[in-house]
Amino acid sequence: MSIPTEPIGSIPRTPALQDALAAHAAGRLETAELTKLQEQATAETLATLAGLGCPVLVDGEQSKPSFVTYPVAGLTTLHPDGAVIPFADGHTRQLPRLTAGPFRYQVRAETYVRDAKRHTELPVKQAVIAPSALSLLYPGEGLDGYPREAFLGDLADEAEADIRGCLEAGAHRVQLDFTEGRLSLKLDPSGGVLDDFIALNNEVLGRFDEDQRARIGVHTCPGGDHDSTHSADVDYAGLLPKLFELRAGNFYVQLASEPDPERVLGIIAEHLRPGTRVFVGVTDPIDPRVETPEEVRDRVLLAARHIPADRLGTCDDCGFSPFADDTSTSRELAFAKIRARVEGTALASQALGL
Repeated sequence: MSIPTEPIGSIPRTPALQDALAAHAAGRLETAELTKLQEQATAETLATLAGLGCPVLVDGEQSKPSFVTYPVAGLTTLHPDGAVIPFADGHTRQLPRLTAGPFRYQVRAETYVRDAKRHTELPVKQAVIAPSALSLLYPGEGLDGYPREAFLGDLADEAEADIRGCLEAGAHRVQLDFTEGRLSLKLDPSGGVLDDFIALNNEVLGRFDEDQRARIGVHTCPGGDHDSTHSADVDYAGLLPKLFELRAGNFYVQLASEPDPERVLGIIAEHLRPGTRVFVGVTDPIDPRVETPEEVRDRVLLAARHIPADRLGTCDDCGFSPFADDTSTSRELAFAKIRARVEGTALASQALGL
């Protein structure tokens, strides 16, 4: 059996879709026309990935406004002045702020699964946002008549339904995006915020049985937006032991862009629980250089020195365009890196005799 390989999620939107998004935001394009173009971009993305030999596909998040805000698109009880996330290059992203309860998802990720499966017979993976990220929508000063405890209860229920819907729709894997995990240690070096994040995510993951958790994974990275990161300067040693406390069967760990990947692999090997699989990042989406298949192979073989091959997989470090307006990476570059990941993983499998 060869080493499995999976994408993380987002692929840069097509130029036509980028133009349509701008026109829609300016009021020059009807929603129905935008939806049609998003469906076309999704079909094109799936077909291209299949043509590259990907054994597991993603829709590239062509219909998501961003990897984090898709569930609240259209929610009227939001104000745009929420938590600010600073990136190393000086730009920021800002989350919305909840202004009233109860909290309810407006969009569920299962809709993306069902749409994607209409265009392919291959396995389809679906990324969802971790409830810990959406917990940042609640204001620090609280809300009258809607205490934080009530919000967290509603959030856990909504996140469970989001994951469960994807599983029931036939997703091959459901991946929780947990980029805020590493960031939390930058905001709170004591680890208290991280502990709260882990507890909330485990509250949701604990509602699934063992077979279901084998189809659920968690992705960690230092963020990736406009060729910059928000927490690459945070030592992985503070995150990884806590990360592997999460009740998931799979972990997707950014590694290609780490300055000392062997050190990180040692930490992973020390804390990886029995019965779980770790997908290591072997391509760096924010590096404009395309990795060679041989370079990917060597990264996999290094990982196999620390992690048993039957518990090892490969992935890209992060999504290539987690926010819809990020055009810093072209589709062509993303697909070239994905091809290198697929071919390099196959070379590593051969070298390991799998």
